[in-house]
Amino acid sequence: MTPAFAWPADEVRRVGHRVVDTIAEYLTSLPDGPVFRPVPPASAERWQSDTLPAEGVSVDVLLDALARDVLPFPFGNGHPRFYGWVNSPPAPIGIFAEAIAAAMNPSVAGGNHAAVYVERQVVRWIATMVGYPPSAMGLLVSGTSTAALTALAVARHAACGRRGWDVRARGLQGLEQRLLLYKGAEGHACHQKAAEVLGLGSAAVRNVPSDDALRIDPGALDAMLEADLSAGHLPVAVVATAGTVNTGAIDPLAAIADVCERRGVWLHVDGAYGGPAVVLEECRDLIAPLARADSVAIDPHKWMYAPVDAGLVLVRGGEAMRDAFSLVPPYLRTDGDVHGVQGLPWFSEYGIEQTRPFRALKVWLTLRAFGRDGFRALFAHDVALARHLAARLRARPDFEVWEPQGLSIVCFRYLPPDADCAGGAVDDLNRAVLSEVQLGGTAFVSSTTLAGRFWLRACIVNPLAAEQDIDALVDAVAAAGRVAAGARPRAPLGERRD
Repeated sequence: MTPAFAWPADEVRRVGHRVVDTIAEYLTSLPDGPVFRPVPPASAERWQSDTLPAEGVSVDVLLDALARDVLPFPFGNGHPRFYGWVNSPPAPIGIFAEAIAAAMNPSVAGGNHAAVYVERQVVRWIATMVGYPPSAMGLLVSGTSTAALTALAVARHAACGRRGWDVRARGLQGLEQRLLLYKGAEGHACHQKAAEVLGLGSAAVRNVPSDDALRIDPGALDAMLEADLSAGHLPVAVVATAGTVNTGAIDPLAAIADVCERRGVWLHVDGAYGGPAVVLEECRDLIAPLARADSVAIDPHKWMYAPVDAGLVLVRGGEAMRDAFSLVPPYLRTDGDVHGVQGLPWFSEYGIEQTRPFRALKVWLTLRAFGRDGFRALFAHDVALARHLAARLRARPDFEVWEPQGLSIVCFRYLPPDADCAGGAVDDLNRAVLSEVQLGGTAFVSSTTLAGRFWLRACIVNPLAAEQDIDALVDAVAAAGRVAAGARPRAPLGERRD
């Protein structure tokens, strides 16, 4: 039997109340359960083998299945002891905004409807926070991967245009100059993927040497640009980072901007994680120079607590963005009566997507709910907890902390002083610790590789967390370390301890 497509108001209310009860139960019961619980093998097999049913089922059966098969096995980032990757819990107002946006279900390619003005206001507010002028333009996109692809497409268009090459019409075929992209070794891999998609190729991505704090060395960047320009190559862009996902390092943005300005090269700043921390006084001097960047990526679904997906790309010169994507030639662009059906210039002229979801509503409501001061307090809370974690670990003889500790990320290793850990045994020990902690359910951290070694990594973008949760994490890692160290064979006497 095919269910009715249209529901009467009383059925919408009945099911809506049940959904809200489900959301409330889910959110409030999370702290009482494990941070992470993998999908049981039998359930995973069923998920992969079930076929689409021929007949529909009732909404109550569907909600029962949701409660039984889906909600007990979340990613984990709604829990107050989840510190993996850069995944925040969603602000409740954003959860409800998603439902309202789905009810409206507009395509936000353009036109004279409210969703367009909401997105333009979100873009303007965050552009102002970054320090961009009124000429800036931007789009809400799925995340930093799409933001990087969008921004670097604009950079490629501008770079080729300066050499008299119409890359939109002619592509890269026949272009004599080699196009190059520069990023730090700690820069996110999405920029390499963007280079590949844009036809530059991974071989065109130059990793700029870093200093001891894993930040781009501006002097090395300048030397690389000078050599490549002298060789006749075409630098497309430099990618700097305001808050790397590994350690929270902030590249020296002002010095990098000086180099790019002197060499005439586009500067893109990946501020997906750390960009919003520009509102923190202690971070402002380091992050504020991203106002000098030609483009910036920020993910409100990272450190601004909006539900996924909500990325943002900003371009300081909005017309450059339009030139790179609009299918309307500049001499035919007539923005017309903004109060008519067509409205303001369409978002589809500034990016890749034509059909675009109403991403802006959850960001807009979250921004309005907290305000600048509210976000400042939430960011400060997360940073303070990261420093509490680092201090707890430094005070113990069985841990090592990566220095410098940046923003709200702490990288550390379990390193008992009485263990004989030769060669890469410390890495193996910490891999075992990571698995025990992640599957143990008390807390959740991720891992990374720094200077060729394996480190545990906690990223705190979680307003639900408190100091006692951080203390529980330390205890859980220490307990897992003792178990893992006891299970390891001791290294032969006299071998060097790592």
